[in-house]
Amino acid sequence: MVDIARNDNTVTPTAAGPTLPPTAPLAVAVPDIAARRPAAGRYSEEADARLSGRESSAASPGAESRSAVAARYLLAGIRIALGWVFLWAFLDKLFGWGFATPSARSWLNGGSPTAGFLGGSEGPFSGFFTAIAGNTVTNVLFMGALLAIGTALILGIGMRLAAVGGAILVVMMWAAVLPPSSNPFMDDHLIYAAVLIVLALLGAGNTLGFGKAWSATPLVRNATWLK
Repeated sequence: MVDIARNDNTVTPTAAGPTLPPTAPLAVAVPDIAARRPAAGRYSEEADARLSGRESSAASPGAESRSAVAARYLLAGIRIALGWVFLWAFLDKLFGWGFATPSARSWLNGGSPTAGFLGGSEGPFSGFFTAIAGNTVTNVLFMGALLAIGTALILGIGMRLAAVGGAILVVMMWAAVLPPSSNPFMDDHLIYAAVLIVLALLGAGNTLGFGKAWSATPLVRNATWLK
C-alpha cells in the first residue's frame, strides 16, 4: 500500500508494499569544452600579443622594425651630407669656384688652401699652426685628407679610416681657432668629430653605400681596420 496521508506531496511506500527500484542518474553528454580551448599559458600569450599589436612581429621574429629602418636611412643621409661637406671643401679650394675660395686663390692657380686659415690662427697653439701654414706638405696633406674623407663617406667605404682621419682633421682645425668666437670651448668641429665616430661604429656605410661589398673583399677581410 501507499501512504497518501502525508501532505508533503511525497509518496512513501509502506512496509507491506512493494519496494520501488532507485532512480538511475540521468547521463547527459556534455561536450568537452576544455579540450577545445587552448592551454592557459598559450591562450594568455596569444591574447597579449593581439592586444599589444605584437602578433605580426611574433610571426616574423627576424623582421626589422620601422624605427630601425628609419634610423639606418637617417644615418646614411647624415653620412652622405657630411661627406659632401668634406668633398666640396676640396673642390672649392682646388678650382676656386667662388664660394669660400675665389678663383685667383685656388690651388690650381697657385694659391694655398691652408695659408689663410692657419696663418691667422690665434690661441694657445697659434705658434705651431702659423709655422706650418702654407707649407707644401701641409697643403698636400690637407687637400688629400679632404678628398679621401669626403669620398669614403659618400661611398660608405673605409668608414673606420674616414672616421679617425676626419676626427683628427676637424679637431686640429678646432685647436687652430681656440677659443671659439661664440663659446668658451665647444663648436661645430667637435660635433663633426663625434658624428664621424658614431657613423663608423653604427655601420652607416652599409645603407645607401658600398660598405657591405667593401667589407666582403679579400683585402678588407684580411685587414679589418680598412672597413
